[in-house]
Amino acid sequence: MAENLFINTGSKEEKYRELLPQLYSLVSTETDRVANLANMAAGLKQTFDFFWVGFYMIKEDELVLGPFQGPIACTRIRYGKGVCGTAWKEVRTLIVPDVDQFPGHIACSSESKSEIVIPIIKEGKVIGVLDIDSNKLNSFDETDARYLEEICTYIN
Repeated sequence: MAENLFINTGSKEEKYRELLPQLYSLVSTETDRVANLANMAAGLKQTFDFFWVGFYMIKEDELVLGPFQGPIACTRIRYGKGVCGTAWKEVRTLIVPDVDQFPGHIACSSESKSEIVIPIIKEGKVIGVLDIDSNKLNSFDETDARYLEEICTYIN
């Protein structure tokens, strides 16, 4: 079955409002987490043309690369390290306007300029993170945080 997203041009918020119900519909009946993460990453990349969109899932004491869209990425990130590991440790969304100003930033790509990382929480426990990078400074704000946090609730 072919799936298509229908997103009109408009503001960032309008795009999120159109994308969210479509993503929910796409993943709500699929039980395979990897398939859902892959489609979510593709939907976000397709809608916003972010530089990199992907998921890291916790395996033992590390975040391990999961489905993503974009250039090759870091495969493993330790607890509390970089933006992803810090979002995991602090159990909160991190918006980084300039990655070069983030202490301990892990540069998977020198083209990354700003980043947002959202912890994925199930039953009160972080199980992974959604990581999105932009090749422009100051790309993310509270609008992104609000809608991306909602998207993370769709993950089974």
